[in-house]
Amino acid sequence: MTVKYVDAKRIQGLSSDTKPTNVPAGTIFVETDTYYYSWYDGTTWTQPARGLFVGGYNANTSTQTTTIDYIAIQTTGNATDFGDLSVGSYGTAGGGNGTRGVIALGNVPSWTDSNIIEYVTMATTGNSTDFGDLTLARTQLAGGMENGTRLVWSSGNGISVAYLDTMDYVTVASTGNATDFGDAQTGVYGRWHGVNNGTRGVCAAGYSSGGVIDEIDYITIATTGNASDFGDLSTSGYNGAGGDNQSRGVFVAGIMGSASNTMEYITIATTGNSTDFGDRTVSKNMPACVCDDTRICIGGGQTVDTIDYITTATTGNATDFGDLTEPRYGLGSCDTQ
Repeated sequence: MTVKYVDAKRIQGLSSDTKPTNVPAGTIFVETDTYYYSWYDGTTWTQPARGLFVGGYNANTSTQTTTIDYIAIQTTGNATDFGDLSVGSYGTAGGGNGTRGVIALGNVPSWTDSNIIEYVTMATTGNSTDFGDLTLARTQLAGGMENGTRLVWSSGNGISVAYLDTMDYVTVASTGNATDFGDAQTGVYGRWHGVNNGTRGVCAAGYSSGGVIDEIDYITIATTGNASDFGDLSTSGYNGAGGDNQSRGVFVAGIMGSASNTMEYITIATTGNSTDFGDRTVSKNMPACVCDDTRICIGGGQTVDTIDYITTATTGNATDFGDLTEPRYGLGSCDTQ
């Protein structure tokens, strides 16, 4: 097949084709036989990081959606359909090992908290497949604490216990049920999705039996045990998200008294309180983040399809990236970092 232009920034061909170099920086090459993407930085072709936004509640249709979208993180533009979950989800949380994305579905239609875990292969498009079960059925749990081998989920809202301190883990490369990891400092739901540096996982905030909290927890992902105190956010909050560049972790607010556009950051390898990073373009509840070593993209939030991005190593306000395929909140995410 001859390599051809699809549009000004996207070309396609077979994996065996020689990729052209007389194209603009930012051009994406789509392999039509494998569905792999490459990104041209002006000098070389590299495999771009892919981010997936998974499930969530669409207020326009009053449904927990099955939708999985994807983006190439180093480009801007609207998300593309990836496939579907087996069932609609809300309060969803994911992670993975860069090759496989693993998603705890959370709440499913008829507003039932589930223990369902499903997975996708990140480099190809398609529907999710059954992975196993969480130790407890729950929603509004936090994911994103991973080390390339193991993925840990924290907390959530369960069927019989509203404020859970449960932490579960799975080995991402295999399928099977989750195993108990230990306990969070406080039983909460709506914990801000976690960040990691490959060794340590950190998550923050949440809604507890005593109200909204500002605490930040951390764990050593390779070992099991209870979470330890890391420090505090500037303000108590819940229903936020997080992303990282394996060094700096950025927490994106959900509710901090009301829907907030605040972003705060930490250095994952040290402990201490968070610092102001900048503001998101919208103030919305229950977004999700995907990231690579340079950029964090923030998708969704209550009633919007907005995707923003930030450069993780610098501070400042977010910039518009594009749109999800549908507006939703309470969505999960995973990426190829």
